Amino acid sequence: MARVFITGSTDGLGLATADTLLQDGHDVIVHARSSLRVPAVQHLLDRGAKCVVGDLAVLAEVRQIAEDVNGIGGIDAVIHNAGVLSGTALLPVNVVAPYLLTALIPGPGRLIYLSSGMHRGGDTGLDGLDWTGRTTTASYSTTKLHVTALSAAVARLVPGVASNAVDPGWVPTRMGGRSAPDSLELGHRTQEWLATSDDPEALSSGGYWYHQHRQAPHPAANDPQFQDALLTQLAQHTGVTLDALT
Repeated sequence: MARVFITGSTDGLGLATADTLLQDGHDVIVHARSSLRVPAVQHLLDRGAKCVVGDLAVLAEVRQIAEDVNGIGGIDAVIHNAGVLSGTALLPVNVVAPYLLTALIPGPGRLIYLSSGMHRGGDTGLDGLDWTGRTTTASYSTTKLHVTALSAAVARLVPGVASNAVDPGWVPTRMGGRSAPDSLELGHRTQEWLATSDDPEALSSGGYWYHQHRQAPHPAANDPQFQDALLTQLAQHTGVTLDALT
């Protein structure tokens, strides 16, 4: 059985993923933005899940999350599920936090990053981005292009780690809205499969997946020059590189 850490797991896809993995007998670490959100996962904690708390928009709290997860130890997979749709926290939550957690949590053999089909409309320009989140300088689509490129960069640079991005579809969650047309169940099945399955496809790296099928992402996501430029900006902002992983 695997030990899986899932960010943003108090509702939506993260909560559904955690619930299913627990049902399947896996060891799950859930994440809540604040202590006020912990009651939303109490039913999972009662079944053996562990919980870490911290705001992914705040660098110091992201570092604390990583420290807490490392204190639990033995992490087999991380599902970078958390995300916001709009506002000043777009870059910090959707891009900086997954990058920093990737750098600061050594050991997982599988990394899964939640992307979106909307990433294909993202802006490839990296100049003038406010990674601190004081101002809004990127769209949701652009942040999802960034995290898709991050996933592909990790796959390229870190041998032995299966790093993949997932488009869960437009599903009926708080973010997606009640009228979203895609299946909520299918929306989290691919993440679970990539995190725990022994299927050779699930053990592969560098994929962009939709409902357990590979798709072609935006060309920039697989462009090493774009990846490296993105990683450079994230390293400058956080003071942390991915060198320890490589």
